Amino acid sequence: MDYEFHWNVVFQKLPQLLNGAFVTLHVSVLAMLLGIVIAILLAIAKMNNSKPFCYVATVWVEIARNTPALFQIYMAYFGLGALGIHLSPYVAVLSALVFINAGYLTETFRGGFQSIPVTQYSASKSLGMTSLQTYRYIILPQMLRRIYHPMTNQFVWSILMSSLGILVGMSELSGTTQRLQSLSFRTLEFFIVAAVMYFVITKLVLFSASLLSRRLFKGEI
Repeated sequence: MDYEFHWNVVFQKLPQLLNGAFVTLHVSVLAMLLGIVIAILLAIAKMNNSKPFCYVATVWVEIARNTPALFQIYMAYFGLGALGIHLSPYVAVLSALVFINAGYLTETFRGGFQSIPVTQYSASKSLGMTSLQTYRYIILPQMLRRIYHPMTNQFVWSILMSSLGILVGMSELSGTTQRLQSLSFRTLEFFIVAAVMYFVITKLVLFSASLLSRRLFKGEI
């Protein structure tokens, strides 16, 4: 193999790669936070006796879990664009990730809710607590503790799937890498560095999540 590496070209563009990594983290964190909020509502809707809410939640989950992430991003960017609704690449990727995160987390949250003994709901009512107070102070803390690790895995998935933003022109880490390598023709060097950056980001997220779990749950997870 007579390939000659030129790492200096990559190091010169490192600030732009780091900026792309920041965009990746930004869209992933926002998509995760919004996805969690929506997933909680969808999980409650699926456990509700009201058929319209349950139907909407079921359709959301089935579409999100049984179609590719690429399809969701294309629909958000090109599909809506064909209908006259033009989203920026960032908003399109964010919308798709929120949709998918909410779909996957809904079933995770529903399982977490159902793992809480029914007696705790009854006990809260006997204490005069409203449904909102019951969920806020009793049910949600326990549910989030039980599904903490699956939620962390979903966050890592969100980070990695954000790389599909390259297909709609988003300037996250993969998109920035593609643009820089096309200008310098140092494809191998740029994508090796990008892969290392993704690896470091995910490992830092998992490490931070582990430290946070010990602080919040005192090692009980």
